[in-house]
Amino acid sequence: MNFKFLMLPVLAFAFAGSGMAQTQGAIDSKTLNEIRSSFNPDASTQALQNAITNCKSIRDLALNRSKIGKTDHFFKYRVDVKGITDQKSSGRCWMFTSMNTIRPNVIKDLNLSSFDFSHNYNYFWDLFEKSNLFLENIIATADKDMGDREVVQYFKSPVDDGGVWNSFFNVAKKYGVVPTEIMPETTISNNTGQLNRILKEKLRGEAYKIRQLAVKKGNSKKVQAAKVEVLKDVYRILALSLGQPPVDFTWRYKDADGKVSEAKKYTPLEFMNLVAPDFAKNEMVMIMNDPTREYYKVYEIKNYRNLTEGVNWTYLNLPNDDIKAFAMASIKNNQAMYASCDVGKQHNRNAGVMDMNTYDYSSLFGVKFDMDKKARVLTRQSGSSHAMTLVGVDVDENEVPVKWEFENSWGTSSGHNGYISFTDEWFSEYMFRVVINKKYLNEKAIKALDSKPIQLPVWDYMF
Repeated sequence: MNFKFLMLPVLAFAFAGSGMAQTQGAIDSKTLNEIRSSFNPDASTQALQNAITNCKSIRDLALNRSKIGKTDHFFKYRVDVKGITDQKSSGRCWMFTSMNTIRPNVIKDLNLSSFDFSHNYNYFWDLFEKSNLFLENIIATADKDMGDREVVQYFKSPVDDGGVWNSFFNVAKKYGVVPTEIMPETTISNNTGQLNRILKEKLRGEAYKIRQLAVKKGNSKKVQAAKVEVLKDVYRILALSLGQPPVDFTWRYKDADGKVSEAKKYTPLEFMNLVAPDFAKNEMVMIMNDPTREYYKVYEIKNYRNLTEGVNWTYLNLPNDDIKAFAMASIKNNQAMYASCDVGKQHNRNAGVMDMNTYDYSSLFGVKFDMDKKARVLTRQSGSSHAMTLVGVDVDENEVPVKWEFENSWGTSSGHNGYISFTDEWFSEYMFRVVINKKYLNEKAIKALDSKPIQLPVWDYMF
């Protein structure tokens, strides 16, 4: 029997009787013909089609020649920074950026030619503490359905490299910091994808078991004991991949004049207090431009932290003009800032420049792209994707900012010798967060900081 010929009439009958053509909103033949006829394959359109279909990068075709060379890399006001770091193939930009705001002061205070912190040391404790927080979140939501939105969010990403300023604040305040030579990078810390996948598999499997145990009343001691056993395994995986972090260490250095210091023994917390005595004062605050929400209000994202006892991601929402004024004051006082933005938008990586319409997709395709910042945020078209250190600002004759500068953590071969210049207009559209000393805020902003934070859910679009 030839099944090939028997199946065709059956399939044809199934589609014919399905009523698909009558479904509300379906594309009927008349609509399709209207849409098809709107595409006019004239000579210029044919040339565009030839170019686009034969080019490996639409982005390269859209590069706006009129923008090239229009933004230089000179700044009237600039923080005294030295050296470019490289996070390699990891998502630790928030950690590098946080440390890069402290590093210039260490170099200056100790009269060093160069200095860097061990990112590997703090990365170890960040992943370890995130694992504990994940398990605690699973325990706390054990009575909720697996399909509950909060539970889904936790299982979606038990741990990852991501974080913001409060993530560094939490882990450094508890575990301190060490110089890079005390716990140097490993191949794994520079290429974190595999480690994250292994940890996620381990944590999801164990969390599923703990969740079943936690749902039964009177099992709290057994649950905590089970959690500790999981954390032992996590510690082992991290120690084998990253090395075991020191409890204490001995360190000495050669200063810029060639003088070698006396060797001293420190704990990581003691070293933190030595090189960043102002850190413990907690004078830094995150200010943010989120046009979807009311300004001069404080917002807090539930459970966005890396330590169970740590502080959540909390920000004061402000208009762009206020953020720029405060940031300028910080730069003029030689204090670098943690900042984060949507780095992928309109970024000419070769030139190290970010400007509006650097890539003109509208002209290339002949269609409009006209979303404002609020619409981009709400539709998930734009959001903060990368943290960098804000170090420079250039102004016109009236002291109005015209462009700004980032110190990046992608090595010296990226951008303009490791730095990125971006226009003030780009700042307005794609900058999101700045962490700044409270002393640079005005009275209205400081007063707003005292208000009770409005809590946002764990699945918030700013997550």
